Amino acid sequence: MQEINTQILIIDLGSQYTEIIRRSLRYLGFRSTIISPEELLEAPDVGRLEASRRPTSGAGANLKSIILSGGSASVYDGDAPKIPKEILDLGIPILGICYGMQWLAYVNNPDSVHKVKEGKSYGPVEVTLSKSKLFENLSEKNNGKINAWSSHGDSVKKVPADFSIIATSKDGVVIEGMECQAKNIYAVQFHPEVEQTEDENIILNNFASKICNCILDYDKKNIIEEIRTNTKKILGNGTAIIGVSGGVDSTTLAAILAPALGEQLKAFVIDTGGMRKDEVERVREIAKKAGVNLEVIDRYKNKFVESVGKSIDAEEKRAHFRAVYGEVFQEVAKSYGATHMIQGTLATDLIESGGAGKSALIKTHHNVDLKLGLKEIIPLSDFFKFEVRELAREFGLEELLTNRQPFPGPGLYLRIVGVKVTEELLEIVREADYEVTQILKKHNVYKDISQTIVALLGVNTVGVKGDGRVYGYSLVVRTVETIDFMTVKGFYLEKVICEEITSALVKHPKIVRVFFDWTTKPPATTEFE
Repeated sequence: MQEINTQILIIDLGSQYTEIIRRSLRYLGFRSTIISPEELLEAPDVGRLEASRRPTSGAGANLKSIILSGGSASVYDGDAPKIPKEILDLGIPILGICYGMQWLAYVNNPDSVHKVKEGKSYGPVEVTLSKSKLFENLSEKNNGKINAWSSHGDSVKKVPADFSIIATSKDGVVIEGMECQAKNIYAVQFHPEVEQTEDENIILNNFASKICNCILDYDKKNIIEEIRTNTKKILGNGTAIIGVSGGVDSTTLAAILAPALGEQLKAFVIDTGGMRKDEVERVREIAKKAGVNLEVIDRYKNKFVESVGKSIDAEEKRAHFRAVYGEVFQEVAKSYGATHMIQGTLATDLIESGGAGKSALIKTHHNVDLKLGLKEIIPLSDFFKFEVRELAREFGLEELLTNRQPFPGPGLYLRIVGVKVTEELLEIVREADYEVTQILKKHNVYKDISQTIVALLGVNTVGVKGDGRVYGYSLVVRTVETIDFMTVKGFYLEKVICEEITSALVKHPKIVRVFFDWTTKPPATTEFE
């Protein structure tokens, strides 16, 4: 079992949002530790937890609270996460979220949880709040109502004895929150940690500061030095390679580490053939401004196209890209005698890859768990995009923040959907991406959009051009806004912008239609593949 040296312990029960709980607490100024139920079960008497509660030196060393995350299981299933009931006897506040609330109800009354009648409750829900310490400074607003995010298949149909209902939805029919003040237990069915729940982080802040009396023990000003110190400790006397894509994550990480590691760090950029227009030169310029010298590797472009072009299946395309990507890394590592590889992988990537706790696999990421025979260092694995952007500001990398949007590692390969990748189709998407970007900048909205995706849909439809019949592809333009990319909502474009984009894109002889996509995540992901 891992060493527990924290005020707030988050037990990961399989939610895609567990890391967001930690991120939200960090934003509020509180460190926290995520642990699995299995690690707790290694000490059935919860003796390690008891020991961690004894006062020790250092801020945050005294465990003061437990948060139970959401999860996809049902509490009454045989394979449901096994949480030691002894946590209820520790005498410290507990907050259950989604599955965590269901477990707290079930363990006190096995007849209290049932499946949602209409199937899974998924999406926005209006919640009515009652008076509670958990909702202090929130329940008084908007007549005691908030818009929250719901994602669960089971529901608490009645609260256990000694518990009271503190939140409901659907005119009081559905229980959305409960508490037992005598046992210091609080629970909500919705997700207060995600951006779609409009509580301004008040619920988590109330729990940490007012209910648990946690002290502020996280300061982002110390993070850069922590990243450098921890990386140097892991690297020792070795040599590390880092692939820089020109995006916020890898460029910022290289800028942070270059002064600290010096000649121990070898940075390079791979021209995969799936880059944006003039991307490689722009990446080199940005890296140079950040004090990072890059080697450009472009001899694998044809191999990337040929390999990814073997399949139209999204996961197979990612696997083919990943294989060539790993081959390049191995060649570079050998040329430098590298012992380690440093990746700018974020929490979002690890979560979607099923590599964070108990989260399910959503999509395979090219830079996660490569197994190349090199020791892997992932300094940004706990961080989300907006946090890395804040670090970028420390280095004056304003171009990363104002003139560029995130771009997936496999690049334009993921934006050719339903048809095999070819150099011709890559060029169509590359030019379309450039056209859309210029139009959005012209209308001064590009800076307000978190990410713009321009993709080619490989389904031919009939059109008319020059009084003649054409049978061609469609392009789809997706604009979204988000904080952490774990959830996104559509950024709706004005009619005049949509018309200008459509007019520009259908000028290509093989493009017949243009669609606009503003679907939220979930259910959609940010990229199409």
